[in-house]
Amino acid sequence: MKYKTKKYLKLLGKLGITVFALYYVFSKVDVENLLETFQQSNKSLILAALVSFVLSKLISAYRLNNYLKSIDILLPDKYNIRLYLLGMYYNLFLPGGIGGDGYKIYLLNKTYEVRTSKIFQAIILDRVIGVLALFCLAVVFFYFIPLSALYRPYIWLLIPVSVGISYLVYKKFFKDFVSVFLKTNLQSFMVQTLQTFSAYLILLSLHIQDLTMGYLFIFLISSMVAVLPLTIGGIGSREFTFMIGAQWIGLNIDHSIALSLVFYLVTAFTSFWGIIYSLRPELLTNPKPSLEEN
Repeated sequence: MKYKTKKYLKLLGKLGITVFALYYVFSKVDVENLLETFQQSNKSLILAALVSFVLSKLISAYRLNNYLKSIDILLPDKYNIRLYLLGMYYNLFLPGGIGGDGYKIYLLNKTYEVRTSKIFQAIILDRVIGVLALFCLAVVFFYFIPLSALYRPYIWLLIPVSVGISYLVYKKFFKDFVSVFLKTNLQSFMVQTLQTFSAYLILLSLHIQDLTMGYLFIFLISSMVAVLPLTIGGIGSREFTFMIGAQWIGLNIDHSIALSLVFYLVTAFTSFWGIIYSLRPELLTNPKPSLEEN
């Protein structure tokens, strides 16, 4: 009973933060201008942004599979992609339940004789390595935005320092995953580069061609914030970050929110297809007999 109460309070807290963030954001933007921007957008470029995003998620799925292989969970590629898509669906549309990550841990623990803690570590590290790539790309983009920074010439040093610290943490606390550190890092940079390119295509679709480095920098920061479980499906926290970032750098707030919302719609459209495996769970039963697919 206490668990259910805690779960509902957590959901209500997320819902409250989401509603407050969205209310605050939309109280600061010109909604009519926002709708006009959407209507005049280039739909072909939005479709291209969707393709880039889908490709990034396919690489994400392979990255997670590399972590799982490190602890002797050998998932067929097709099964792994299905499970990853279902996780995206749960994370975005059913945040009050077990969640996508929780469901993966439950299903894999039930199927394989691997400790829950090891599966948990694999899934958490998969997220952390994604944030590391976001941080490194944000450092690169920060160098090109129009802000005066005393230590700008040395900002690049944050990239090797952050990667080096991450490697030492792996060696100290997550030895099972050291062997895939380089591969998963490269995959993470591919993932975040494709998602940043997706955001760039959205900017072009909205006919926003000035200060693109600034918009993309805030996009990377907002993506890091969206990883935190503060709101439902990341909606609200990303928009709030865009608004604050736009004010800080001197970007058009309406354009910033438009970019954020279109990217959310791209994410939601992709994630929604995970409903197939929610409605037909038999497609995710017992992957072991199909190991020869690997």
